[in-house]
Amino acid sequence: MKTECILVDARGEIVARHLAPGCNPSQAGLEKARAILTEALAALLTQSQISNAKPQITTTLLCMAGNRAFWREAADAMKDFGQITTTDDSLPVLELATGGAAGLVLHAGTGSFVAARAPDGSIHYAGGLGWKFGDPGSGSDLGRRAIGHALLELQGWAPPTALGVALKAHTGLADAAANTRFFYTAEDANARIAGFAPRVLELANDGCAPAQTAVACTVTDLVEYARLVTAKLFGSAVVPCGVSGAILNSPPAIYALKALAETHAWPVDYRFIAEPPIEGVRRLLLKG
Repeated sequence: MKTECILVDARGEIVARHLAPGCNPSQAGLEKARAILTEALAALLTQSQISNAKPQITTTLLCMAGNRAFWREAADAMKDFGQITTTDDSLPVLELATGGAAGLVLHAGTGSFVAARAPDGSIHYAGGLGWKFGDPGSGSDLGRRAIGHALLELQGWAPPTALGVALKAHTGLADAAANTRFFYTAEDANARIAGFAPRVLELANDGCAPAQTAVACTVTDLVEYARLVTAKLFGSAVVPCGVSGAILNSPPAIYALKALAETHAWPVDYRFIAEPPIEGVRRLLLKG
């Protein structure tokens, strides 16, 4: 997880950047989340003053994960940041996907969500429930599924594959009991689980069957969220569907997404997004 900040000038050019730890209050805690944001903005402004006078901030857009009321309260306490708007972190990737038109986006990083803009312009959000409740398509969910199968391999109940070998390399532990104990006791267990996802994608791309199954299953569950959203908001009309994040833009996930659209006659026009979410923030700032 991360907090990414940019400072843009009147032409929309980025004049300063800063990267900080994640500040979702649900995971970092309220005070820690507030401190991370405050320190990140201060660092951004300090960076911008290296060759320029202190910038006059007219507009600030906070696209944040977690408690909306908390972020509005935090914004109200901020000084010298102009007019401050708070919104969900889904809006920038939705902007990248549809450019303000009707449509939806699937996004998967450490967590995942589906965001949509209905024909009437209203914004809708599905998923994003956090790792305790699934977040299909995410690094957390993909890692969890793959680790579950790898542990069966280490127990001797499933045929050994590269997935079990990769898990032992990931944790530095040799047997099922030690690996299980590690994930149940490590303070950063969720990060370690999500951190296994890139290796799972590599193995899936190399033809490892259980890794491919883990990718297909997590993508299928995320698409099920998206199918519910499209059926309710758009009916049978074909709509643009952005695909955002390294997991969903990997070859194994792209294969699964295209197969699901064809198998279920899901009326979407995929748009695979290469730009990072912060580019969506920049475009939203330009719109005002």
